[in-house]
Amino acid sequence: MSHDPQPDQPCADLRYPYATTATPTTSHIDAGALTTHRFADGGAYPPSYRAFVEQYGWARTFGLWLIYPPVRDGFADGRRRAERLTDRFRAVYRDGQAEGFDWLVEPDGTWEVAETLEVFGWSENGDALLWEVSARSHDGEFPVWLSTGLDSLTLLGGDLVEALAVLAASASTGPAATDAARAIEPLAAARL
Repeated sequence: MSHDPQPDQPCADLRYPYATTATPTTSHIDAGALTTHRFADGGAYPPSYRAFVEQYGWARTFGLWLIYPPVRDGFADGRRRAERLTDRFRAVYRDGQAEGFDWLVEPDGTWEVAETLEVFGWSENGDALLWEVSARSHDGEFPVWLSTGLDSLTLLGGDLVEALAVLAASASTGPAATDAARAIEPLAAARL
């Protein structure tokens, strides 16, 4: 997967599974919140995230990853889910710090970084994609981190595009790698 610097095409080579006529699931996405939400620093959602949500909607990426979009009231699997997962992540990491489990922040993190991370994506294996919301770049992006099983912190890149490139590379290796594992699969919106 190549890094496409255009924010309106965050991962131009993502594709729908072979022989599908699927289209992005976007009807339940709160487009207003996608543009008006503000973080504590006053900034909006990162441009690469906004572009991803606008382009692909609610989907499973690389056969594994769910990126939580803001959704309209009455729908599941949105940013509110990500907020609850952030609370869970922080509780695990605060307990780990209190217990002296320094390996939780290896190989790339620190306890200070862990305190600023917010979940925006989750794998079906229980791994978290997190934004470092205290480190916004000049172009509005947040660094993206991976916490595998809530047992480590790995920096994936400076934005969602770089992170998706790393995830795509790992999805395309190993015995389970298939064309579908590198694809984006639209999912049905679920009502609460």
